[in-house]
Amino acid sequence: MAGAEGDDSLYPIAVLIDELRNEDVQLRLNSIKKLSTIALALGVERTRTELLPFLTDTIYDEDEVLLALAEQLGSFTVLVGGPEFVNCLLPPLESLATVEETVVRDKAVESLRKISQEHSPVDLEVHFVPLVKRLASGDWFTSRTSACGLFSVCYPRVSSTVKAEIRHSFRNNDFTPSLQRNIKLRCSYVIDPGISFSLQDSVRLLAVEAGVSIATLLPQEDLEALVMPTLLQAADDKSWRVRYMVADKFSELQKAVGPEITKTDLVPAFQNLLKDCEAEVRTAAANKVKVFCENLLEDSRETIIMTHILPCVKELVSDTNQHVKSALASVIMGLSTILGKDNTVKHLLPLFLVQLKDECPEVRLNIISNLDCVNEVIGIRQLSQSLLPAIVELAEDAKWRVRLAIIEYMPLLAGQLGVEFFDEKLNSLCMAWLIDHVFAIREAATCNLMKLVEKFGAEWAQNTIVPKVLGMANDSNYLHRMTTLFCINALSEICGQEITTKHMLPVVLKMSTDQVANVRFNVARSACTLLYLDCISKQTKVKPVLEKLATDQDMDVKYFALEAISVLALA
Repeated sequence: MAGAEGDDSLYPIAVLIDELRNEDVQLRLNSIKKLSTIALALGVERTRTELLPFLTDTIYDEDEVLLALAEQLGSFTVLVGGPEFVNCLLPPLESLATVEETVVRDKAVESLRKISQEHSPVDLEVHFVPLVKRLASGDWFTSRTSACGLFSVCYPRVSSTVKAEIRHSFRNNDFTPSLQRNIKLRCSYVIDPGISFSLQDSVRLLAVEAGVSIATLLPQEDLEALVMPTLLQAADDKSWRVRYMVADKFSELQKAVGPEITKTDLVPAFQNLLKDCEAEVRTAAANKVKVFCENLLEDSRETIIMTHILPCVKELVSDTNQHVKSALASVIMGLSTILGKDNTVKHLLPLFLVQLKDECPEVRLNIISNLDCVNEVIGIRQLSQSLLPAIVELAEDAKWRVRLAIIEYMPLLAGQLGVEFFDEKLNSLCMAWLIDHVFAIREAATCNLMKLVEKFGAEWAQNTIVPKVLGMANDSNYLHRMTTLFCINALSEICGQEITTKHMLPVVLKMSTDQVANVRFNVARSACTLLYLDCISKQTKVKPVLEKLATDQDMDVKYFALEAISVLALA
């Protein structure tokens, strides 16, 4: 750099260069950030012959300075004379790619990847590939880690001979587990089946995801020779986490390898995953059943499903793990559209019935949630003759918790079956729940009616539900009369002011004279929910009744009546 000192016009540049040697870290950092200014002043030739060698020889600094240098060099192509001379930037970046600090190495790799695109294919083989090989064969893990990020940018652009050398370079190195993980994560093009057989299951797990990505890039012959042996071995790996990853990525793998390899290799592997000894693996595989079957070749799809997949599915229906059964229940109904009406009625309906009666609520919910798939295939008549009797049986089960579970699914079921079918088959069931001997059932049935009215509308409620609910006001059992009030509280706002004023309010007011105190104070409580009534109704009909209840002999009736009056006054 002596030339800079003998030229007065370059004195400021000489100052910046001197600052590179300064003991003050901040001054060195400032000078590094102005490297482009120095390079412009020196010109492209002196930048190549003087500045870059100087930087290469002095890469022993604070991490913050090295990080700034690695970033600057990534944009130096123009400053060294363009793509023809871009290889001049490799020596300092190679040195930076071997330092101990991870962020510096990563930034150096990022800059190397950037300038690799500016190398011609010939320069890439002459200059860049040897750099990557040197890094890959370095004594320290730091250089070998950086190499993992560089193979993918040069591998696609080099000749077949060089590609073979690159693969050979990897196979002849003893990679630590952390380096193997980097290979799986960062080398999308370089295939080394040996690495996937690492003793570290965390590495083999990452090999699965990388293998699926690689499979999308390769021609069929390379795919069968290089990728499939590794992935099939992973499907039978001793670690359940590796097998789980294969099951989780099975749809992507099937799409990547195509229908022929799926038929010959993936079908047996999928069977094994569905039968895996670990519940987590079976769960992941069960989730893929529908998609896997949909993507099979159409001319052999039904045969493969009936021969190979359905027997495994039948076993999973009675699996000991509820997560496996739940995963299967979420997709099994979709098989009906694939297999058609006859197979659905003969083979799938019995499985649906088993899951519909499963003790796990999530399994039942997943079946009921997808009834529309079956309805499209076999029709509402067949559905009513098969699955609905099972639903009714559960709705009348001796265990109140089973009945409660079915009630919670009823709005969903009603939406799928439609109002006409619901009125014909399930309406009476919903009304029967209102007089169940368990309060939790009556309460849930009330909420169920509210959701049904939200789904089918106020007109349907006026014609179908409201008359039956109001008829319970004359029931001899006071619990059923109270249920009438609970239903009015839940339905009045949804049904609207007209229906409430004309049909519900008279019944509420009449019940104010009930002999049971619990009914009377619930009348007072119901008045608080009727605040949206018109002012005339509130003042002329509701208020006098509340005033009378406020003088009731029962303390609870009096308390709730006075509370309702105060609320009414504020409304």
